[in-house]
Amino acid sequence: MTEIKIGNFAIGTNHKPFIIAEMSGNHNQLLDRAFELVDAAANAGAHALKLQTYTADTITMKGAYTINDSNSLWNGMELHDLYKEAYTPWEWHKAIFDRAKSKGMLAFSSPFDETAVDFLEELNVPLYKIASFENTHHPLLIKVAKTGKPVIMSTGVSSVADIDESVRVLRNAGCKELILLKCTSTYPATPENTNLLTIPHLTQLYNCIVGLSDHTMGIGAAIASVALGARVIEKHFTLRRADGGVDSTFSMEPEEMKSLVIESERAFLSLGAIQYGVQKAETKSQFFKRSIYVAEEIKAGEKFTEKNIRIIRPGDGIEPKYFFKILGKTADKNYSKGTPLTWDSLL
Repeated sequence: MTEIKIGNFAIGTNHKPFIIAEMSGNHNQLLDRAFELVDAAANAGAHALKLQTYTADTITMKGAYTINDSNSLWNGMELHDLYKEAYTPWEWHKAIFDRAKSKGMLAFSSPFDETAVDFLEELNVPLYKIASFENTHHPLLIKVAKTGKPVIMSTGVSSVADIDESVRVLRNAGCKELILLKCTSTYPATPENTNLLTIPHLTQLYNCIVGLSDHTMGIGAAIASVALGARVIEKHFTLRRADGGVDSTFSMEPEEMKSLVIESERAFLSLGAIQYGVQKAETKSQFFKRSIYVAEEIKAGEKFTEKNIRIIRPGDGIEPKYFFKILGKTADKNYSKGTPLTWDSLL
């Protein structure tokens, strides 16, 4: 599969990268801030705005687990409390989606259980995203696939066997348009554990469009991914990391998002095709290649030497590759300093 059309957008091999701004919990439980995030993402040029659809009770239960990891951004928090802080109220979804659509963006979400799919279907979302932590949740995959809508699935914290099984589940349940995202599910991720060379391998394995769900800081990894075939790039998005919030530390600010949109398109356009020879755009530049010129006055009968001829710019004279063939030959006439040597003048 090389192209998927969704609304006014085309995603695929021959199209510039499709950029998704992931709001996640960066609204900090303020609807007005959520609207600001939508507007900022649109102004930065993002093509889509994505939410996460769950509640603390649909994703975990009180008392199930408390995070005990000094390296975690959420160390010491009970999962239920974390998700209660991070979730997007379901009653906000329509207003946020409408705001995004009014700005020309696609608006969709990651459902985290089957009830979320039912809810999102009521809002007529155009596609679905399966988060890495849900990509082995087969009942959810089946529910999403049966909607018949395009599916984007992240591949973090998964073996190739897990991915293969999940792809089969989706396709067998009716998913005909699938996009896989290479993902490293650490927050933030490092360039060293991003492993972008997986992208062309995923493309080959599953014959589908592939992209990157990127948790690294900056845009370097995302831009590099384009050269390896990524045509969808998802980044968490906030107004300012200093504002705080559950995901703010590894989220992208508006200026960075704008750079990502611009530079990813430049990276895509720069790929072109295998090309050798002088391009039409380079024709005028040929003049500024080097050629052989007279460096000192030369009298008829004198020999050409390394002192009286030189290889310089511009390219009005004989090509440099003939320099050694001309050395030692006898001048047939007088030559002025600064004259380009041409084959006609040597006859």
